[in-house]
Amino acid sequence: LSKQAQLMEVLKKEVRAMLIAAKAGLTPEQLEEQYMAMVCKPLPLHDLGFQSTLELVTQMPEVVQICFKNGTLILKAIADDSTKGIAQLVANQKVKTRKASKKTATKANAPFPTKNSNNPQSYQILSAGTPVLPATVKAELQDLLSSSPLLLADLGKAFLRRFGRAFQYRQYGFLSMFEVLRSMADSVVVEQTKAGSLLVLRKYLARTIEQEEVLQAASSAEMPPLEPTCETESFHQAAHLVDSEPVQTQAVDLGDHLKQATLVCSVHDETSECHLPLIPLQHQGFEQFPSTPEIPPDVVQDRRLCSLPPLKRRCLVGVIVEFVVSPSQFYIHICSTETSSKLQDLMFEMRHVYSHKVASDKYIMPESAVRPGQLCCVMVSTWWYRVIIHRVINDQEVEVFYADYGHLQIVQKSSLRFLKWRYLKLPAQAIPCSLAWVKPVEDTWSSAAILLFKHLCRFKEFVGIVDEYVDGVLYLFLCDTSTKEDIYFHSVLRDMGYADICGKNIPSQEFKELNPSALYIQPSGKQENAEVVEPDLCLQHKESRGADSETATLKLDGAEL
Repeated sequence: LSKQAQLMEVLKKEVRAMLIAAKAGLTPEQLEEQYMAMVCKPLPLHDLGFQSTLELVTQMPEVVQICFKNGTLILKAIADDSTKGIAQLVANQKVKTRKASKKTATKANAPFPTKNSNNPQSYQILSAGTPVLPATVKAELQDLLSSSPLLLADLGKAFLRRFGRAFQYRQYGFLSMFEVLRSMADSVVVEQTKAGSLLVLRKYLARTIEQEEVLQAASSAEMPPLEPTCETESFHQAAHLVDSEPVQTQAVDLGDHLKQATLVCSVHDETSECHLPLIPLQHQGFEQFPSTPEIPPDVVQDRRLCSLPPLKRRCLVGVIVEFVVSPSQFYIHICSTETSSKLQDLMFEMRHVYSHKVASDKYIMPESAVRPGQLCCVMVSTWWYRVIIHRVINDQEVEVFYADYGHLQIVQKSSLRFLKWRYLKLPAQAIPCSLAWVKPVEDTWSSAAILLFKHLCRFKEFVGIVDEYVDGVLYLFLCDTSTKEDIYFHSVLRDMGYADICGKNIPSQEFKELNPSALYIQPSGKQENAEVVEPDLCLQHKESRGADSETATLKLDGAEL
């Protein structure tokens, strides 16, 4: 095949994939936009000899069906044998309407807790089945827009140039960039300009408005003339010394080896002596010792992160599965606007602080501090994460546990830094979980069962029904409500022959062997972590010793373990 024919075949596959994912179809303009966002370059119209997108799709009769709806031209996919299954899944997706949402809420036997609820452990849940961007990806987009607004058409190129990879929103469950922006409406504003849609970070917008108000107030206010003060007069006198007569120095003997220099400076006609001790680089007769690294007083050394408060039994919450080992061992995030924004703000602040070389060098961990159980932070791809050292591998590497995401990873010792005390306050966000009421058909979960469970958990928000806690592990049911019929994960595993429904919770063998959360995360009811306050540096040792002897129980309204 010629290069043009090969390009056309690849393009047909890409166009079919984009149109299949869009249940209602796409306009030619939306197809152009989605292609740009996915491939980071425009449709190769000129390379194939076409003048427009409509002319291109008319040459794909086996791929694209052209329809008209309410006077608008709509492009829909024609599935082939390899994509019929995907097309059927998309066709079965619910159309999100207010009525459907109400029906879903009624179907649950208990209402979803909201942010305004009196229950302190309540969480706000998004609409079921809504795709959710991972916290790191959302933080990257916010970081990209933090310096200046960006046109939507330039977003793909800017993301690729900044982070070295394309922004492929489809892998997170979104069908278009508009859905992505809608999910980030709390932090990103879309303004319409002559050049196109302009993406503006809300914080940037608020800062710009504030600066304009300050400038306007400053311009309207009349500035009073500055009166000379003692400080300004002293400053001008000191500055005048630069143009004064040459400076003379004389040595005054202070002992056998040390001398102090006396500056004799002339200002106009008056002469004064300024005794300024000059510290020599080396003193004869003094031995120089190598300096030992000093540990900053504002770092965490002997404290632990606390866990989130326990969830009430039978309550329904929105969850995102962050990390999966098996159906008996995985970690979730609670979908809450408050907790998500706090974690993002923490990551932004840590990146801002530790990215400066002076601050980063200040918090380098000496070899004596690199030990199992030490809470610290690590840099991965320009972002900083809170971690706990699990074990030391060798002289260069350690294995760490990500307290906010739930997985273990081997990293370089050189990438570790002390964690500042202020970053201890936010509880560890990863919750260790097991799927309720199931056990593997055999002694352990098969690779096929694990693969299926990982596929079910990918990049989507689910409804979690809390059953109970066993040895600090949350047992819950997971339900996908984005299809016509609610899909319960334990039922899928049973129907596929991978699991048995046992009607009770069997302690997870995987968590019995290793549960980093139980090892390193403090329960939320402990007094020492219930309210973290940065200590007075002068009394740090005394307070930490007193805190270790105090314990208390944090009572939650209606909580059952």
